Amino acid sequence: MKAKTTTPKLKLIENDPWLEPFSAAIEGRHQRVLDKELELTGGKITLSEFASGHLYFGLHRTRKGWVFREWAPNAKDIYLVGDFNEWKEKPQYRLHRVKRSNGVWELELKADEMKHGDLYKMKVYWEGGEGERIPAYANRVVQDEVTKIFSAQVWAPEKPYHFRKKVFRAKTDPLMIYECHVGMSQQEEKVGTYNEFRENVLPRVAAAGYNCIQVMAIQEHPYYGSFGYHVSNFFAPSSRFGTPEELKELIDTAHRMGIAVIMDIVHSHAVKNENEGLGNLAGDPNQYFYEGGRREHPAWDSLCFDYGKNEVLHFLLSNCKYWMEEFRFDGFRFDGVTSMLYYSHGLGEAFCNYGDYYNGNQDDNAICYLTLANKLIHEINSKAITIAEEVSGMPGLAAPVENGGYGFDYRMAMNIPDYWIKTIKEKVDEDWKPSSLYWEVTNRRADEKTISYAESHDQALVGDKTIIFRLIDADMYWHFQKGDENYTVHRGIALHKMIRLLTASTINGGYLNFMGNEFGHPEWIDFPREGNGWSHKYARRQWDLVDNKNLCYHYLGDFDAAMTHLLTGVKDIQESPVVEIWHNDGDQVLAYKRKNLIFVFNFNPTKSFEGYGFLVPTGAYDVVLNTDAVEFGGNGLSDDSIRHFTNFDPLYKKDKKEWLKLYIPARSAVVLKKVKA
Repeated sequence: MKAKTTTPKLKLIENDPWLEPFSAAIEGRHQRVLDKELELTGGKITLSEFASGHLYFGLHRTRKGWVFREWAPNAKDIYLVGDFNEWKEKPQYRLHRVKRSNGVWELELKADEMKHGDLYKMKVYWEGGEGERIPAYANRVVQDEVTKIFSAQVWAPEKPYHFRKKVFRAKTDPLMIYECHVGMSQQEEKVGTYNEFRENVLPRVAAAGYNCIQVMAIQEHPYYGSFGYHVSNFFAPSSRFGTPEELKELIDTAHRMGIAVIMDIVHSHAVKNENEGLGNLAGDPNQYFYEGGRREHPAWDSLCFDYGKNEVLHFLLSNCKYWMEEFRFDGFRFDGVTSMLYYSHGLGEAFCNYGDYYNGNQDDNAICYLTLANKLIHEINSKAITIAEEVSGMPGLAAPVENGGYGFDYRMAMNIPDYWIKTIKEKVDEDWKPSSLYWEVTNRRADEKTISYAESHDQALVGDKTIIFRLIDADMYWHFQKGDENYTVHRGIALHKMIRLLTASTINGGYLNFMGNEFGHPEWIDFPREGNGWSHKYARRQWDLVDNKNLCYHYLGDFDAAMTHLLTGVKDIQESPVVEIWHNDGDQVLAYKRKNLIFVFNFNPTKSFEGYGFLVPTGAYDVVLNTDAVEFGGNGLSDDSIRHFTNFDPLYKKDKKEWLKLYIPARSAVVLKKVKA
């Protein structure tokens, strides 16, 4: 009699026994990914070889001339029209349907029938209608300054950009991300460019100690004020910032400076526009999108991809590969993952227990796509970085695929900024309890890495407030001159540094800061729109504020750089455990250890403590960072040049611990490093 064989449990379930009741759902999703990959590849090619739609579709130069292809199963007739044929439908520019294909159209042209720089579109006919459309795989889309109409552009420069940095591997120990937007990155009231960002901002990022930039709004979008989240042309880098070659040079330069570049990729939805986007490419509004009530996103005024169609998977997976291979992006931060995971888009959901993740509200098509995307990205580059922007807490999101997870390297710790906002808004300083603060910044799944952050671009938009503005508000305008600070400013500067240090020093993967927030950039982000007279006043960064040593902004910027350099100077700090040493909610004092560093916080607004003791490993300790230092806008109440020695206590001899006694001023934090005496 044959012995019964049992399928081994997936590690995701082994690591978390509370998932056991949902093992069938977890295993089912995992198997679905394996089955879909086999279906797409036929078991004969790799996933990367499958995800090569951009090498087939769209416009390409060949040895003989040009070839153009488009997937448009609902079309009856297609012409290319453009500068090369006076925008008229001429016979030699008429596409033909490829035999035995699922609606693929093709056109071959001689070399002299179009040229680099020509504008063009498709003229598409379908049953009962017609329209000019931009090809789905267009890799260059530009807007006419006068008419505001978008067109595809032939992009085949005689001297394409050649990367000088041949091989680059991102440094992720730890990953320190500088989230940025090229267009709003300049001092002047205008749209910034790739070149200006490369020349003016990258050096600041490097000097501040960040080893990664997360670039927003790269995929072409018709409305600048959408922050890049209403994408129309998924393969086209936004032309409002410059050319594809200039974007490549930006990335290459960042790599040569040791800075990784990840893209804020939007695969969660698409703009509804038909003339610019995919909304009605060839008379079928559902070619790329779900049918019926699921087609439109109820909160975002956009369209939802149908992840159940293999052609859509081909399009999106090819999009990931395109950005990695053509531009050498080091990975992606996937936007709107919560919206993808659930039929409800996560709207109105509380997500109180594990059952909420396995109750039939989940879009298994989208889950399958995200998992395949992560497999593909890491197949192309094993050191690639993928981050999920996800708020529901779906288990396994940042667990390896082979363990039953969805394969992201990190998930955003979106609870942390929400917690800081709630604390600042609702609690007086005396009620800031260290036990609660510590729990919130360290509360995470043990088997999933996170990106911690105090605030991102989300907290800087109109209708919200940055941390510095919540703390100081209008006094930033009147009392941020050095020597003219009032109590509100002193309090705000102190807490701004402490909040960031607590958030950054407790990471279990990486840390993120939005461009300018490190030095307390004032006001909000408001893109040009009709309501503000199309002004760029609030869609820029005022670098002169942090450069002016007569203002307090540089205190915050200098502290942030010192903090970042300290954390990146400790090998694999993100892998080491955060060990609580002490907390006392009455005193509002917190201390914890990480590798050879001791972090001590006194959130008490009025009480300083003399000789406050902690049991730590025996030895000598030097102060390596102090939020109260004069150079960071503090009071300088401690002498940080003093070496601190632990005091023997026979009760703790076996533990090899002794008392470290410190003077800790009110509303300050200090970091000490264990050294050889």
